[in-house]
Amino acid sequence: MKKKFLYIAVLILLHAVGAWWFFGTIGEKGKPAIEIGAEAGFIARQKTISVVFSDKGRGLRHTEIAIIQDNVPHVLSTVDYPDKKTASRKVTVTIDTAALKLHDGPSTLTASAIDHSLWKNRTEVALPSQIDILPPQIYLHTAQNHINIGGAGVISYNLSEPVSRTGVQAGGIFYPGYKTTLAGKEEYVAYFALPDEAPSGGGAWQIAALAVDKAGNETLNAIPALIKKKKFHSDKIVLNDDFLNHKMPEFQATMPELRGKTPMDTFTEINSRVRSENLQTIRNSAQKTEGRPLWNGVFLRMKDAAPRASFGDRRTYFYNGKQVGESIHNGVDLASLAHASVEAANDGIVRFAGAIGIYGNSVIIDHGMGLSTLYSHMSAILVKPGQGVKKGEAIGVSGTTGLAGGDHLHFGIAINGQFVDPVEWWDPHWIADNVTKKLGQ
Repeated sequence: MKKKFLYIAVLILLHAVGAWWFFGTIGEKGKPAIEIGAEAGFIARQKTISVVFSDKGRGLRHTEIAIIQDNVPHVLSTVDYPDKKTASRKVTVTIDTAALKLHDGPSTLTASAIDHSLWKNRTEVALPSQIDILPPQIYLHTAQNHINIGGAGVISYNLSEPVSRTGVQAGGIFYPGYKTTLAGKEEYVAYFALPDEAPSGGGAWQIAALAVDKAGNETLNAIPALIKKKKFHSDKIVLNDDFLNHKMPEFQATMPELRGKTPMDTFTEINSRVRSENLQTIRNSAQKTEGRPLWNGVFLRMKDAAPRASFGDRRTYFYNGKQVGESIHNGVDLASLAHASVEAANDGIVRFAGAIGIYGNSVIIDHGMGLSTLYSHMSAILVKPGQGVKKGEAIGVSGTTGLAGGDHLHFGIAINGQFVDPVEWWDPHWIADNVTKKLGQ
C-alpha cells in the first residue's frame, strides 16, 4: 500500500514538474509587450518614430509596424528573429507621407509582435494618429514695426490651428508668444527685443513670427520692421587700489574659489566668469512668467534720481594704465539720496529676492508675458519671492552691495531675460505707439 502511494506521489510530482517546465518554456502564455512613443500621435510630411518590442518569455519571433489610412495598410517594418534570445528590440521607422500617398486626416498606426512560444502568443497595438502635412498659417495684425537696436517690440497674430510652439525669432533669440484675449477675440501676443550688440551674419537681424504645430510642421513669417540703429556711449573706468581693496574682499568672503587671489585677479574673474553666471541666473528667473499682462501704463522711474550710467554703455576697465576688462551695461544706474526707497516700477509678482554676485541684493519682478524688471545693489530687500506687488510699492532700499562704487540703484527691464532700454518703458508715448495701440487696447 505504501509503495502504491509512493508511486502515485512520484507520478504527480513528475506531472507537476513537467507542467511547470512546459508552461515556463515552450508552452508559456505570456504575450509580448509593445511601447509606442506619444510623438506618433501626429505625423508630418516625414516623421520618425520608435517602437519598443519586448518579451520576457521565449523571446521575440516576429514584429511588424504599419500605418493604415482609408482602410489601406502600408507596412513600414517587418522583422523576423530566428534567435530565441531576443528579449527586446527597438525598431525605428520613418513615415514618408508623400511616398506612401497619405493625406491630411486620421490614420491608425499599428504594431504587432509574436513570440517563440508554442502557442505563438501575439500582441497588437493600434494607435490613432493624425496626418498633418500642412504647416500652420500665421496672420499678423501689424503692418509695420519701428524698433530700436537694444529696444523692444510687440506683435499680435492669429494661427490657423493649435500649435506646440509659437513666438518671435529676433536677432537669433526666441521669444515665446502667449494666447490672450484682445477686444473680445482670442489672439497671440509676443514681446521681443533686439540685442544691443550687432549679431554675427547679415541675416541675423531677421525678425520673424514662428509657429510649429503638433506634427512638427514649421512656419516662419518675416515681420516687417524698420530697425533704428543706435550708437551706445563708451566709458573708460580707471580702477584704483582703494576700490579693489574695499570691494574684492566682499566677493572673496562669499566665494571660496576666489580666496588667495590678488584684488586685481579677483576683479578679473568677477568681471568675466561671475558676471556671465549672474546674467544666466537673472535669465533663468525671468523664464517664470504669467501668461497674461500684469502691468498697466507707464513704468515708474526712481523718484528724484539722477542718471549715473545709461543702458548699453560700453565699459573698458584700466588698472595702472593697462586694459584689464570690458563689459556692457544692461540697465540704467540711478542715484538719489543714500538709502533711498526703491519702488516697484509696475504691478507684478516677485520672482527673485536675494543676492546675485556683482548685482548685490536684487529683486526681479515678473510683469507677465516674459516682461520683467530688475532692481540691484540694494542695502535692504523688503519683499519675498511669490509676493504680488503694486506699482509704487516699496520693495527695498538703495545701497552699495555687489560691484557698486557708490549708493545707487541699477534698474533693468528684460524680455524673456534679454535686457532692453528702460527709457522706452518710462515714456507714455512710446508705450502708446508701440504697445497699447498695436494691441488694440
